[in-house]
Amino acid sequence: MQTKPRYLTKSKFRLGMQCPTKLFFHGKDSIYSCSSLDDSFLEALAEGGFQVGELAKQYFPEGVTVETLDHERALLETNQLLMSGDVTIFEAAVRSETLFARVDILVRTDDELHVIEVKSKSHDSRNEDGIVGRRGQILAQWKPYLWDVAFQKEVLARAFPDFTIRTSLMVVDKAATCPSDGLNQKFQITRDSSGRMRVVLGKPLTERERNHRLLFQISVDELCELIYQESLGESVGPNTFQERIDWLAYQYRNDIRTETPIGSRCSNCEFVATADERTNGLLSGFHECWRLSQDASDQANNSPTVLSLWNFRGKDRLIETGQLSLSDLSEDDINPTPSTAPGLSTTERQWLQVKKAQARDTSIWIDHDGLRREMEHWTFPLHMIDFETSRVAIPFHRGHRPYALLAFQFSHHIISQDRNVKHVGEFLSVEPGKFPNYEFVRALKSDLENDDGSIFCYSHHETTCLAEIARQLNRDNRPPDDKVELLDFIQSISRGPEGTSENPNGHRSMVDLLELVKRYYYAPETNGSNSLKAVLPATLNASPFLKAKYSQPVYGASNGIPSKNFRDMVWIQFSDSKVIDPYQQLPNLFDDIPNEEFHRLNPSGKLDDGGAAMIAYARMQFEDMDPRERTALQSGLLRYCELDTLAMVMLYEAWADWLA
Repeated sequence: MQTKPRYLTKSKFRLGMQCPTKLFFHGKDSIYSCSSLDDSFLEALAEGGFQVGELAKQYFPEGVTVETLDHERALLETNQLLMSGDVTIFEAAVRSETLFARVDILVRTDDELHVIEVKSKSHDSRNEDGIVGRRGQILAQWKPYLWDVAFQKEVLARAFPDFTIRTSLMVVDKAATCPSDGLNQKFQITRDSSGRMRVVLGKPLTERERNHRLLFQISVDELCELIYQESLGESVGPNTFQERIDWLAYQYRNDIRTETPIGSRCSNCEFVATADERTNGLLSGFHECWRLSQDASDQANNSPTVLSLWNFRGKDRLIETGQLSLSDLSEDDINPTPSTAPGLSTTERQWLQVKKAQARDTSIWIDHDGLRREMEHWTFPLHMIDFETSRVAIPFHRGHRPYALLAFQFSHHIISQDRNVKHVGEFLSVEPGKFPNYEFVRALKSDLENDDGSIFCYSHHETTCLAEIARQLNRDNRPPDDKVELLDFIQSISRGPEGTSENPNGHRSMVDLLELVKRYYYAPETNGSNSLKAVLPATLNASPFLKAKYSQPVYGASNGIPSKNFRDMVWIQFSDSKVIDPYQQLPNLFDDIPNEEFHRLNPSGKLDDGGAAMIAYARMQFEDMDPRERTALQSGLLRYCELDTLAMVMLYEAWADWLA
C-alpha cells in the first residue's frame, strides 16, 4: 500500500517556524490533543477578512482557478496551465521534492513567475515605512507574512530554475475608501458538493469597483532576499532560512521529534490536553515538552506554570533558570511594589497569585475596604452593558474605510436599589448589508437616558467602540439628522482621551469592572486570567449566595428575574461538586460545527471573547441561510449576549454579598 507523501506545505512550514516540535505533534489527532481551529475558513471569518482573497481575484479577470484539493491533480493542472504560455493561476500548486506550496495568485509572463500572496492584514499605501525598522530589520508583526512569501519563492525557484521569480504581498489598503454601497454583499458564502464552505462572487463588480481598489500590492523581492541572508538566531536547527526549510522538510518527512527549548511562547501552544482528555488517553504535547506529569490526578506535578503568571514580562528569565512552576518562585522573583493608585499594583497581584498557588489556597481574595469605597460612588440603578462587534475588510457603505467597526448587538441588565435584577434591553441588527452603528447608539441611548444610574462594562472595549462610532459620525458626509444628540450621548458616557469633546470624561462615564477585578478581587480558580468567562465560574464556585439564588428556576420565571430570552433557567448545576460553566450550558450556535470546535471560538483565552458572535454575524451577512436557520442563529446570539451581562450582574451580587 502506497503511503501518502509527507510534504512540507506552507502551513506546516509556518507551524515549524513557530516551534519545530509542533511538526511532530501535528496531524496525530488520535494521539495528541490539539485545540487549534481545524477549519481555516472559520478563522478567516472570525478575523473579518474572508472576502479579501476573492476580491483579489477580481483584479485579475483572466485568471484560472485550480479547484482540486488533491495534491497530485493540482500539480498536473498547474503544470498544464503554465506550459500553455502567459497565464494567471489562482491556487497554483508547485512542488520541489518534498516541498509543496499552493500560491494564491501566480502570474506567468514570458520567463517570469510572479508570486502574489494575498493577506487580510491592513497597511497604509501612503506610507512606505512600517514593514522595516530603523535599523533595517523586518518588524516582528510582518515576519510571518514575509516568511510565507519567501517559502513560496524558494519552492518555485527550485521547481522552475529557468524562470525569474518575483514576489508581492497584496494587502488591505487602510487609506482606501469603499467605492460603492453594497460591495461587500457581492461576496457570498456557499457550499460545494462536498459540503466545504467557500466564497463566491454573487454579482459582477462594476468597472469603478475594480479600478477603485481596496487592496494593493507591495513588492517584497528585496525583503525576501533579506530573509534569506539574515540569521534566524534559532537554538535548534539551521539558522539560515533556506537551510531551515530543508531541515524542517526532513524532520517532517521522517517524523522526527525535535526537542525545542521551552519559553514564554509555549503559552500559545495548541497541543495542551485538558485533564479530561488526559484521563481519556490523549497525550499532551505541552506537558511532554515541559517534562510535566500527564497524569491528571497527579496534583504535585500539575501545579500552575509560570506561563499563567498574569502580565509578567520576565517569564523567559525564570524559565532559563529552571523555575517552571509558580511553586519555584520567591518574593524576590516578583518584587511586589505598591503603586500610588488604590488597590493592588500589578506586582502585588502577581505575588498574590504565586502565594495562593504555593499554599494551594483556592479561596477568593477581596479588598473589602477598597472595593467598598469604589461602590460608594455608584448611583442606582446600576446598568450592565455588553457590546458585540465586528470588523469586515470590505465596508458596508461607500466612503467607509476597510475594517471599520460594526456594532451589531448589545445586552442590558439593570439592578435597582433594592437589588432587584431585570434584563431590560437588547439590540441585534443582522440584516445583510445594513450599517448598524447609528441605530445601535440610538437604542443604547433610549435604554440609558431615563436616569443617572452608573453604567458598567467589562474591559475598555465598549468605550473604544463608542469613540470610533463618534469618529464615524464626525467624518460622515451624509450624517443622520440626530448626529449632535448621538455625539452628546456618547460623550456623556465616555471616559478618557477617547471622549468627543474638550472634556475627556462624561458625567456618566462607564465603570470598567475589569479594572476593579484587577485591583480588588482575585479568584485562584481563574489561574491568572481576568476574562469574564474565567471570572464567572470561579465566582459562582466561591459564592454561597449565588449558588442558593441561581440553583432555583428563578431566571426568566414569571415571578422571578425578568429575561428576554430565557424561561425558568437554572444556572447553577454541578459536575463533581464544581459549578458547570454557564456558557457550557448554552447550545452550539452552529449546527454544522462540532461542539468541541465551537467552544474554541469563545474560550476564556480567546480567538476573542466574542469570536463565536463575530462568526455568526459574518455568516448571517454573507451566507444564503434558510430562514429557520437564521432565526435560530439570532436566538442564539441574543442568549449569549444576555449571559454576558448577567455574568456582570452575578459578579456584582457576589461582591455586594461579601461586603454586606
